[in-house]
Amino acid sequence: MKKLSLGITLSMATMNFAQTNPALTSWLQNTTEIGSYYTSGNSTALSNGIIVNCQAVQYSTNWVYVTTNGVPSYPTGPFLDGNPSLATDQNAIFKFPLNPTQNTGVATSTTGGNIGVFINGVALFDYRDGVAWNSSANSLCGGLPGMSPCPGSPGTSQAWNRDAIPAEKLGFDCSKGHPAQGNYHHHQNPSAFKLDLNVISSICNLYDADGLYTIDSTVHSPLIGYAYDGFPIYGAYAYKNADGTGGIIRIKSGFQLRNISNRSVWADGTDVSDGPSNFTTYPLGYFREDYEFISHPGQDDYLDDHNGRFCVTPEYPSGIYCYFATVDENWNSAYPYAVGPTFYGNKVASKVTSISENVSTYTNSTSEIEDLLESPEFKVFPNPSSDLIVIQAPGLLKSDLTITLYDLVGQKVAERKILAGSTLAYFDVSTLYFGNYILKIANTFSEKVYNVAVGN
Repeated sequence: MKKLSLGITLSMATMNFAQTNPALTSWLQNTTEIGSYYTSGNSTALSNGIIVNCQAVQYSTNWVYVTTNGVPSYPTGPFLDGNPSLATDQNAIFKFPLNPTQNTGVATSTTGGNIGVFINGVALFDYRDGVAWNSSANSLCGGLPGMSPCPGSPGTSQAWNRDAIPAEKLGFDCSKGHPAQGNYHHHQNPSAFKLDLNVISSICNLYDADGLYTIDSTVHSPLIGYAYDGFPIYGAYAYKNADGTGGIIRIKSGFQLRNISNRSVWADGTDVSDGPSNFTTYPLGYFREDYEFISHPGQDDYLDDHNGRFCVTPEYPSGIYCYFATVDENWNSAYPYAVGPTFYGNKVASKVTSISENVSTYTNSTSEIEDLLESPEFKVFPNPSSDLIVIQAPGLLKSDLTITLYDLVGQKVAERKILAGSTLAYFDVSTLYFGNYILKIANTFSEKVYNVAVGN
């Protein structure tokens, strides 16, 4: 990060202070690398021609503006629930506050569509998918093909609103995302299904991808995004205690499934129109209202009813309110997933069409590139292999990596890249001579070397 110098003017001090704000420095920037996608039936990813991650980060005294196409560096698709959409260029500018504030009034509910942005420029949605239960017709309603509109005007809240995570699992790609009219987004923790301890989707078997980062239970999870109130979002693991002590632990949602045998009242006792009584077709958790919030006083590893807490993090050593992408003990997504059902802070961030104030441009410095020699080990598997060798990066990559395979006399055999905001690379070694090889993983700052063997 940029260093403050002595004897500078107040305006220069303000600018340099802004340059150390994680809300400015955390975005993954790229202007050259292109994204890819899978189509159903084709396990080879195709180029989509769209530049990935964020293309520019600009700032003023109070705001940061993030320009992004909204497409990740990991492959997207296919979406096997009949969703005809593909991830398309969003050509977006998002405006976030550099200094978010707590909402001391009535909490603002999250809504359909964007409620935040991940550091790779991909949209965050809340739990909902626009489908609900029409008690009068005794059927689902909403804007999906074959469904009747829900009662009331578009966007009217219903008594029982469908949770996208269980309901649309078939339509998520390997990275747990999907598009809404081209707007690719995650409702949940953006780490691949195949990396969960209990794998609940087979989509990665044919259409392999990775996601924004790799969960690691031994270190504090990375900062992965910002909510529309400007507060940061982290992965699932953090310091047990809010003051930064207690070791690393999984941070838990304060919500749990209700113990109910019918859907007639909400958790707060409000009598509402009945939801479906068929718990086989619509199991507990299928609707948001199947959950209730339970407070856990004195237990810092449980979150509040916004799915966050005030705490110390590596990026915020003095502490800040943080949301967490919650998962259960099997690393499967846990409601309310990231942010919600209400915001902690004042919802002031937005998508804008232009920047109407004087801004400076932020460029990542070389000091922000990770020293690979100090990073956790990469997973290189299987080793030996006669087919494919896979390289899985730990945590979250903030810079591109070059992966090079050499024979023992130093001749380059093959080369791949792992782009910032993704975690995987592959080498097809089926045509190589059996024997030992050298694998080098490098960025512009350092490198790691691994021995690999090709053969049975």
